[in-house]
Amino acid sequence: MKAAVLYGPRDIRYEEVELPDIKEDEVLVRVKYTGICGSDIPRVLGNAAHFYPIILGHEFAGEVVKVGNAVRNVKVGDKIAGAPLLPCHRCIDCSRGHYSQCRNYSFIGSRTFGSWAEYVKIPAINAVKLPDEVGFIEGAFFEPVTVALHGLFVMDFKGGYDVAIVGMGTIGLLALQCAKILGAKRIFAFDIDPERLNIAKEYGADICINTGDESFKEAIADLTGGRGFEMVVEAAGVEFTEKLSLEIAANKGSVLFIGTPSKPITLYPREFEHINRKELTVKGSWMSYSAPFPGREWDLAAYYFKKGWLKVEKLIDRIIPLNDIACAFADLETPGKVKGKILLEG
Repeated sequence: MKAAVLYGPRDIRYEEVELPDIKEDEVLVRVKYTGICGSDIPRVLGNAAHFYPIILGHEFAGEVVKVGNAVRNVKVGDKIAGAPLLPCHRCIDCSRGHYSQCRNYSFIGSRTFGSWAEYVKIPAINAVKLPDEVGFIEGAFFEPVTVALHGLFVMDFKGGYDVAIVGMGTIGLLALQCAKILGAKRIFAFDIDPERLNIAKEYGADICINTGDESFKEAIADLTGGRGFEMVVEAAGVEFTEKLSLEIAANKGSVLFIGTPSKPITLYPREFEHINRKELTVKGSWMSYSAPFPGREWDLAAYYFKKGWLKVEKLIDRIIPLNDIACAFADLETPGKVKGKILLEG
């Protein structure tokens, strides 16, 4: 089969590799679409890969073409999305349904070969069936959708309140839509890019605030009566947005950090004291799983797409053949050139 194989920083090659052999509890999937995640960028353009050579890719959907003898939950011909986490299912965290905290985990597309290939093998338990109404492109978004949903569940999201979502990248725009589905009163979208804010408005934001405007904090005060937000979701992972999320939270508010920072973040005492003085509940979110594995996040992603409540068209920068992956990463090296998710077509 053909695959995009990473041999070192910036050294990705489209070449022939062996077709994976499956075990009795695994399935072989013909990849239809697979995404480039933000976490893949430092692996390809930097030195963050766990080993070389490696086939990356963990956001994917495809068709089951072969099943192991012990597989009962899916069959050949089924359309599926792949849940990429490979927990041990034996440790204390797994026994409590906290699969994302498994210390013995592996992961498709970072610690084992992933979906930037014509075929990928996965445990059958990791195969999430796509409803008839849901296509493969939407299936390739199941993983980021579940990341957004899991975060909202972690923060004990409640409908009927205003929510601020800071950062309108892929996860932020999906969190926005999920918050709307779950009954948010008003959704405030924050970003510095007017194009991303326009998408946020189209996808359900009630109020869009450009953090590049000098008076944006005054606007927040006017719109919230000086109180701030009961719920704040940070989805950018940069120092400015991490600090801003604490600042704009209301007294007794909840702040959720989904964004993963790649650089050090320094909080001065007056910035840290937002947590103390306002008695904030601050939580982090990691991955997208719950019991029974892979979790209700994945079931709901399928249901929300089936009902037509989630939209992803404006989240896609481009769809290209897998053999053009090196060109995609050449563009990703230029800040601002890529405006959304790049999907690779198998």
